[in-house]
Amino acid sequence: MNEEEILGKAYDARLMRRMLNYLRPYKWHVAIGIVMSIAVSGMEAVRPYFTKVAVDENIAQGDKHGLLMTALLFLGVMVLRGIIQYLNTYLTQWVGQRTIFDLRMEVFEHLQRRGLKFFDRNPIGRLITRVTNDIEVLNEMFSSGIVMVFSDVFTIAGILWFMFSMNWQLALVSLSVLPLLFYGTFLFRKKAREAYREVRLQIARINTFMQEHITGMMVDQVFNREEKSFRQFDSINALHRDANIKSIFYYAVFYPGVDLIGALAVGLIIWYAGREVLGGGITIGTVMAFLQFNEMFWRPIRDLSEKYNIMQTAMASSERVFKLLDDTTSVDDPAAPVDFPSVKGEIEFRNVWFAYNVGATESETEWVLKNASFKIHAGETAAFVGHTGAGKTTIISLLARFYEVQKGEILVDGMNIQHLRQADLRKHIAVVLQDVFLFSGDIKGNIGLGDESITIDRIKAAARIVGANRFIERLPGQYVEEVKERGSTLSVGQKQLISFARALAYNPKILVLDEATSSVDTETEILIQTAIKKLLHGRTSIVIAHRLSTIQNANKIIVMHKGEIREMGTHQELLAHGGIYYKLYQLQYKEQEVGPTLALSE
Repeated sequence: MNEEEILGKAYDARLMRRMLNYLRPYKWHVAIGIVMSIAVSGMEAVRPYFTKVAVDENIAQGDKHGLLMTALLFLGVMVLRGIIQYLNTYLTQWVGQRTIFDLRMEVFEHLQRRGLKFFDRNPIGRLITRVTNDIEVLNEMFSSGIVMVFSDVFTIAGILWFMFSMNWQLALVSLSVLPLLFYGTFLFRKKAREAYREVRLQIARINTFMQEHITGMMVDQVFNREEKSFRQFDSINALHRDANIKSIFYYAVFYPGVDLIGALAVGLIIWYAGREVLGGGITIGTVMAFLQFNEMFWRPIRDLSEKYNIMQTAMASSERVFKLLDDTTSVDDPAAPVDFPSVKGEIEFRNVWFAYNVGATESETEWVLKNASFKIHAGETAAFVGHTGAGKTTIISLLARFYEVQKGEILVDGMNIQHLRQADLRKHIAVVLQDVFLFSGDIKGNIGLGDESITIDRIKAAARIVGANRFIERLPGQYVEEVKERGSTLSVGQKQLISFARALAYNPKILVLDEATSSVDTETEILIQTAIKKLLHGRTSIVIAHRLSTIQNANKIIVMHKGEIREMGTHQELLAHGGIYYKLYQLQYKEQEVGPTLALSE
């Protein structure tokens, strides 16, 4: 949350220029909005002038026709002002919505291009805050800030011009309270700025807490942590409430303060103008006009204070959004990628070293893989075994190029994957993970993932091969049955079968199974194992499994320990060797005889 606590300058020209770039596609709409704002301001400022004319000229001289014409002209100006103001409000809001739509799409596209390392260090709640709250704040800047500020400025300018042209002495008297306003505004900005920083901090904390605990609701409930989580959320929510109340307090003091200063100005006008009227120096119409001007003058002053707050919040939000957009944590495609039209499926790791966290020196680096070298021929099945943290899943992540290796190289069909487009590489790889993720939609969409080349017949065939059709066809909607968020209405085993069908529907040359049968029952596992024997023909497959009984027929078993490849061979060869694999097998055989043991806990 450190970056939430940092609040930049109230105005940053660099950030403002960058924000204004998003208005470029709508520059003519903005220009029209500014012109209409100026027109509205001019018509607003001229209202007291009609009062002066009506009182000093029409009423004082008994000119009924002139009074009627003045009233009709005033009505026409106000009607025209109302029409222009409506069009201007609609236009500015339209520009604001289109602008944040463009920005939100850019942020989402940017997130899709980030590497997994980016998501490793950025909480999901914080990213959601960027895409929702922070960009919504910018909407206020684009819609009611940039354009509407011209209306306030020109309204003030018009009022001042009329006031000084009518009576400059009375104008100076009415403006003598401005130093009080400037001092009050300075204090308000300072306090409101601090309060806003705290509000933003607490919003991000609420989002992060909610995302984490809703995702982990099952753990909360099964371990009876609801009350503890409630107390934690109560504490965070209370801090957010108090921060908002604190910011409301400053507004509650500032706006009545501005009204009080305006009332003081009215008193000065009445005091000074009353003396002048008695002496014949000022007309009644002028006094009435000045009272109206005074009332109108403080309204845009309050609005400008609100615009300042909008600008300040927009600066803080834009800084965070642009920091996200400037994050280049990604795995980039090469400048001149090598074409990769077809794949046989040969995989080779050559002296690969990898660490998620790279230290200042090699000795400080936490190596997850150390000098890993192996080769899997096209069509072979290779199984990786070892304790948790040995580096098995990292092998998959590096093969799919979710991360870049620090040393060594990874080859597919003799080509270094760093020379290939990521899309060209990944379209030949399908992965079935232990933790299955399903999208909201239907079963058909979760198997085909929106790929139009994958027909419904192909989806059904993939489901039939893995045995998923047995439960799908019993559902009311079958393949168009609705899937709730994260597949909440399906069992873990059903979700895993859908994930397996998803991988097969893409007909990959390289198939990766990461504990793919760990969450299905024995009967379903037998069906999948039977299907696998047919599916692996002609495909290179990598299998990560803790149950060694499922990988005995693999062409090659690679045993990993603390990031190093310690043993490699067939099931029988490794048993004969009597090393780590032999000990793991003996432990699992013993477990089957006497039940689970602590030794197998990972």
